[in-house]
Amino acid sequence: MTRTVPRRLGVVAAAGLFAVCGVQSASAGVTAPRTLAVSSSSQLAEALAQARPGDRVQVAAGVYDAGPIRVGRSGTAQAPITIAAETGTARFTGAGGLDLTGASHVVVRGFVFDNDAGLTVPGDALGDRVTRNVFKGNPGKADLTVKADDTEVDHNRFENRTEAGVYLQVVGPGAKDMAKRVHVHHNYFFNHQFHGTNGGESIRFGLSGRQHAVADGLIEHNLFDKADGDSEAISIKSTKNVVRYNTITDSHGTISLRHGWNSVVEGNILTGGTTGIRFFGNDHVIVNNIVKDTAGTPIEFGGGEVRDDTTSGTNHEAADHCLVAFNTLSGTDKIVWFNDGKPFPPSDGTLADNILLGKGKDAAKGAGEGSHFTGNILFGAPAGSLPSDAYRTIDPKLVPDAHGLPRPTATSPVIGAATGSFPKVALDIDQQTRPGTKDVGADQYAKAAPARPLTPADVGPDAP
Repeated sequence: MTRTVPRRLGVVAAAGLFAVCGVQSASAGVTAPRTLAVSSSSQLAEALAQARPGDRVQVAAGVYDAGPIRVGRSGTAQAPITIAAETGTARFTGAGGLDLTGASHVVVRGFVFDNDAGLTVPGDALGDRVTRNVFKGNPGKADLTVKADDTEVDHNRFENRTEAGVYLQVVGPGAKDMAKRVHVHHNYFFNHQFHGTNGGESIRFGLSGRQHAVADGLIEHNLFDKADGDSEAISIKSTKNVVRYNTITDSHGTISLRHGWNSVVEGNILTGGTTGIRFFGNDHVIVNNIVKDTAGTPIEFGGGEVRDDTTSGTNHEAADHCLVAFNTLSGTDKIVWFNDGKPFPPSDGTLADNILLGKGKDAAKGAGEGSHFTGNILFGAPAGSLPSDAYRTIDPKLVPDAHGLPRPTATSPVIGAATGSFPKVALDIDQQTRPGTKDVGADQYAKAAPARPLTPADVGPDAP
């Protein structure tokens, strides 16, 4: 019988002199994960050159300005390589940073990227995770660029950009492809103050030339505060994505489905500023959102310079066959805009079972071709361009909850008043199951109201 003999690994006697701790099984010949402690750029480079699956490279507090440092090694899905610092203590500046080319299943955790180039996850670096870092609005075109499939971006803080460029861009390998299954969640996007007219999104998910590529991306539970660098806080320029349960507050930027088809915008909370939801392209689903007290337009059905894009160009594509249902929308200007000022107006859109709360101005502007209406409740504003059978005017009897979100009361006429079944709308904004007879608006009436706007305590490096 072979006996397992643990062997403690000591200090590696190399030029970098970094500490290595681990246990090796003599019987199995398998080395357990190690912790490689480093405190300089040269030690970091040496440790990364020999890291194995499951290893943790622990980076001491300090400034790291040499590089970018090549990672060059990959972990596995079950045993990733982790490159970690105590949150906010290790700072990349100047030319410093990490080169993840070919480095799959790597976790980058706890750094401050105050450098020239930010961080890129190349197309051949599959399954990486970027978590609990701070990106300081570097002078490059983007703080974080993702090109690889199955990348997770979570619990980071992006802050204080004043120059052109985006906080996070997701593209893909080659000229037309998109990174697939990228998951962006629990990040804090704060104070994007670039004052140009374009090129200041908080998230840009795709590009015009990639708009027909299926991404299957998921953007959820992120907070956008003072997202003013562009008219788009979240800009989707690819196909088949889900944007859900995010909060945008006090921002100029909107959720914009700028290019691509078949995306879902669900359960988001947008308050104040001039924010809203606008969309171009075909077959989008916009449900269960609350847009509250915006000075902009809560919902825009986009018109286009083209009807159906075939060139992957930069033209707007008219919004066709899109569903806008079970939202609660309020603002000081028009509530719904069918943007028919372009050569091709939106067509075959559905506006159903929404609560439209106005402030005296016309609730709707413009007209789409072949639009469908049912079950909408309008209050506080004249109908504008809405046809008479598109709505009924009645006080929905909403009251603000503890977070200021409009909620139906027990005597609200929205209860059980939805006229469309819409099986795609199985939940409400609180992720409660809707019964067969649904309530109008984002909230299915219940005494429990768990959904609330996200706060800085819910997202970013220090969140649970």
